[in-house]
Amino acid sequence: MERTHYKQEINMTETLMTRINELISHYPEDKRKSALLPVLHEVQDAHDNWLSTELMDKVAEIIQILPIEVYEVVSFYSMYNQKPVGKFLFEFCQTSPCCLNGTEDLMDYTCEKLGVKMGETTADGLFEVKGVECLGACGYAPMMQLGDFYKEHLTQEKIDQLIVDCRDNKIILHDK
Repeated sequence: MERTHYKQEINMTETLMTRINELISHYPEDKRKSALLPVLHEVQDAHDNWLSTELMDKVAEIIQILPIEVYEVVSFYSMYNQKPVGKFLFEFCQTSPCCLNGTEDLMDYTCEKLGVKMGETTADGLFEVKGVECLGACGYAPMMQLGDFYKEHLTQEKIDQLIVDCRDNKIILHDK
């Protein structure tokens, strides 16, 4: 399988570095690696919601760990993106409770509605549909995450409204 290499401008601003150093300071010097997950979140948020290999290498350098240690974490967790993604990333939970309540049909419906396949970004760069592992909201199935927020008890009508609201910039993605 051929792997596409995506180019990304690395912009480690003074504000971002201050935040990274603050996160690292929460851990003993010999446990800097413990800051990896929150640092990756901050860096990804500051770089259009994705992490290139070069950016992961920069994080490894800052935290003083091996690059492979960053790659392992980024490739394991679905919350980190290794390629450019749509502004509105519809992350559908695809574990048992959500599947039993129709999430697979809703994922297909959403892809058809947006004219993309799973993991593809729409031509306008606004949307992407992705399946992820358990989001821990089984009682609200079927559900998905959109930015920092959960969208629960999903139906085709709710998906239609979410798409409209995203296009109209009525959706808040982050609680920061």
